Amino acid sequence: MFTLERFVTRRYLRRAEGKKEGGGFLRFILYVAVGGVAIGVAALLLALSIVRGFSLEIESKITGVGSHVQVESLRDAPLSDAANVESVIGRHPQARAVTPVIQEFALLRRSSREIDGVAITGVKELPPFLAASIVEGSALGSSRDGDGLPPLVMGSALQTRLGVTVGERVTVFSIRSQDGVLGRSRPRIQQFAVAGVYETFLGQYDETYVYVDINEARELLEYGDDEVSRFDVELHDVRQAPDVASALEDELGFPVLARSIYELFGSLFAWVNLQQSIIPFVIAIIILVAAFNIVGVLLMIVLEKTGEIGVLASMGASRRQIRRLFMAMGMAIGMVGSAIGATLALVLALLQQRFGIIPLPAESYYMSTAPVRLDVTDFVVVCVVAVVLCLVAAYIPARVGGRVEPVRVIRFR
Repeated sequence: MFTLERFVTRRYLRRAEGKKEGGGFLRFILYVAVGGVAIGVAALLLALSIVRGFSLEIESKITGVGSHVQVESLRDAPLSDAANVESVIGRHPQARAVTPVIQEFALLRRSSREIDGVAITGVKELPPFLAASIVEGSALGSSRDGDGLPPLVMGSALQTRLGVTVGERVTVFSIRSQDGVLGRSRPRIQQFAVAGVYETFLGQYDETYVYVDINEARELLEYGDDEVSRFDVELHDVRQAPDVASALEDELGFPVLARSIYELFGSLFAWVNLQQSIIPFVIAIIILVAAFNIVGVLLMIVLEKTGEIGVLASMGASRRQIRRLFMAMGMAIGMVGSAIGATLALVLALLQQRFGIIPLPAESYYMSTAPVRLDVTDFVVVCVVAVVLCLVAAYIPARVGGRVEPVRVIRFR
């Protein structure tokens, strides 16, 4: 930008006042234009940050209670030859961790009146996400309680429904028979001590899934030494999950079934993707409207400053320079508005991360507060796009200002 354009732009924007009564109205309109850009940029950045936070939070919850890839039997039966299957999975270059899981449905009883169906899940250790979600008691351990009972961890919703407290004794009834047909054999019974309670805000899990040591589950559910329900596979890159699942299924062959996280929880990811595709588009209209407000503001400046424009033209300023002057004004409004909007979005996002000022109904959104994930790329792209839109919006007023005839303006001033 040349010195003339920079000097005049700064002077016009700082002293944007009309000639007659109510001259401060032009300055007010200028503030509205800058504020419109700032609000649009802040709204879009916050929307992108929240949607990104939703996506990552949902993904972390799902992988925390599940896995990137699940390998199980296509038949309604345990996976046999588990050691060999685990070895094949572990050799895949994308596999970072392979966890055997034993899982079956059972009945959990606190008393004669408090009985509920649960998914008894045997693991070597509680997944890190669930261990971090413990709200009462502790995670699974190798030690038993004072009565010699093995530990059990349940969800908060199930705890509330049964009225169980940490340390209390519960009884699990396994209704699985060796041939997979219910009712063919008497149920096996095992007592556990409630060691901890987790809360993920995923209603299905908090109400249904209870965790015990894999050896206890193997004995209770009568699994063989080389049998498991499935393998949970953690990958180096979750985006490779569909390809890895397909490759493992081809290598292991029938009756092994491998499914990616995107297949297992397709509805949740579709919900997140819908937000990612629609919300930013809708809120981006705010920036577009704010950019077109600049057209009106700059046209008003052209009308109010016609005499000054004529003087500049008579002193040798070319039409091109005058056009650049108004383009520079549009860019300045865009840059100031974008800077204010980005700062506002950053402050609000940090406040949300620290204090959770935007609450959410956990039963609908699987979390109690709106998650926020800041990304530098979002800030750069949104601010650049906002400035470009403001620059484009300033083109029409720039053309009008560049066509001012200096002789006519000075003559009738």
